[in-house]
This record gives sequence, structure tokens and C-alpha cells, in this order.
Amino acid sequence: MADDARPAAEPMLAIAGEGVPTGREWVHEVKWDGMRLLADVHDGAVRLLSRSGRDVTDTFPELRSLCRVADDVLLDGEVIALRDGAPSFAALADRMHVRDRGRAERLAATRPVTFMVFDVLRVAGTGVTHLPWTDRRRLLEALDLDGLHCQVPQVHDDGAALFEATRESGLEGVVSKRRSAPYLPGRRSGDWVKSAHRLTVSAVVGGWRPESNGSGRIGALLVGQPDGAGGWRYAGRVGSGVSGAAAERLTAALEPLVREASPFSDDVPRVDAAGATWVTPELVVELRALGHADSGRLRQPTFLGVRPDLTPGRLASGRS
Repeated sequence: MADDARPAAEPMLAIAGEGVPTGREWVHEVKWDGMRLLADVHDGAVRLLSRSGRDVTDTFPELRSLCRVADDVLLDGEVIALRDGAPSFAALADRMHVRDRGRAERLAATRPVTFMVFDVLRVAGTGVTHLPWTDRRRLLEALDLDGLHCQVPQVHDDGAALFEATRESGLEGVVSKRRSAPYLPGRRSGDWVKSAHRLTVSAVVGGWRPESNGSGRIGALLVGQPDGAGGWRYAGRVGSGVSGAAAERLTAALEPLVREASPFSDDVPRVDAAGATWVTPELVVELRALGHADSGRLRQPTFLGVRPDLTPGRLASGRS
């Protein structure tokens, strides 16, 4: 077996671009609104690993059928859930947090996910990360993934046209990849460039505000992003999307983390801090925003879901 036959379970990451790259050396794929997964198939078993390395095999039991694809293969892709025919991170959030096997099996039958497989790191026990994207793509297309809750997404030569098509379809955007690029596990590389229509960001929860009706339920989250010095700067208050079942799950996750003082390295405005319950910043959430204001705060952020696949450490290191 080659030395790199079983690489570390860390996916290669893209950098954010200021425009879709052009030129014949680039290919372009749809940017999916989902959860990154590595699927390790070995000796008739499947192990699903999140971006943080957490084992989520029991969360997505419908993907166990990948054991039929090959005896020894390692796949990289994005697991997505559809709502009204389009990928929805909110719909996926209802699956991501489930750890009970019985409930996961029931959800797999009624609300199955799809694994969009866009790369392969090992084939027949031999690591292929050193190969250029074109060769890895050829190996990926040779695998029979049909009927396994999987798809191998199309690639396109015209990135500008795909970017416009994804805008019209309400999709996240485009990921552009250099044809000659090897796969670099755990590294963020300019050989992969993501161009998004909307800003989707991850943040830690450092506190919460109750609903204004006196119910005591969570009405808004106080979130932070890395300050560059090992701490967390305050990034704003998030109320949109925090309600119903999502608020209940947040309450259960945040109650054990309550602390006396703010965890943020800068001052939280009095209007946001009033009545806040502070928590140790251990929970990572996904947000959608219109960008950042001059102050660094998120503009009109909306809560999409909890990110059990990300840790604050990875977020702080820029590997989210």
C-alpha cells in the first residue's frame, strides 16, 4: 500500500475569490449549501467523517450503501438536503444534530440526504492525492455511485455562465478548480477558489438574549468571530431564524455553557448586552449575512443552524 494510501481525514479547502477565475486551466462546479464529508470505505464498511474529524456515520445511515462502491476508497464531497427542490442548509440542520440511531434511520427514510461526491483521495487502497485534478476526476467518474444516495456533480468550462446560472437558480455560487492541482489534505489552497452570491459565515455563540415577551426563551444569539489574537471579537446579534425547534435545540446546547462574564475581547454594545446570558464560546453556528459593516459587525445576519462538524479551534485557525 502506498505511503499516502490512508491520508489524514482533513479535506482540502478553497479560498474566497473576488471573481470567478478564467482560462482553460480552470473547471467550475456548483457550490453546494451543505456539510462537507469524507466517506472512508474499507473492508466492507463505511465511515463518514465531518470536516472536524467527527464520526457521523450513524447520522446518515442511508450512506452506508457506499460500501458497495469499492473495496477500499476515500471520497470527498458535500452532503445536502433538499427543501422545495433546492439545497437547504436549514433542512440539513434537522439531520446534522441527530445521533440516535433509530431516529436517524426514520429520517433517512422520510428525508434522505444526497452525497455530492466531487473528489477521490484513495482508490483500491492506493492514495491518489498527488495526482492532478483531471486524473482524480477520471477515477471518480469510473466509480459506480448511481443509486447510492450519491451524485457526481457536473463540471463546466465556462465559470461566468455557471455563476450566473447559479444566481438565477438561487444556489450558493461556484467553486473553481485548477485542472493540474493535486489534492492537499487539510490545506486551504488558491488552486480551489469559491465565489459565492451570498455571504455564509460560521461564528461562535458567546451569549444570548431572551425573547422580549418575557417567556424566557432564546430570542437572539450574540456571536463572535476570531479577533486574530486567540480570542473572539463581537460580530453582532442574530435574531432572525432563532425560533421554534431551533431555539429549543440551542437552549439545550447552551445551558451547560453558562458563565458570568462576556467571552468577547471587545465591548458589546449596551443595547445588545442588556439582559444577556453569557456562555463559553464552544458552539459554532452557521449564519447568512449581507456582509460586514465598517465596524466589523455582520449586516442583517440570519441563523441557519448549528455546525456540529466545526470546532471553535478550527474556526480560529481559519480552517473552517
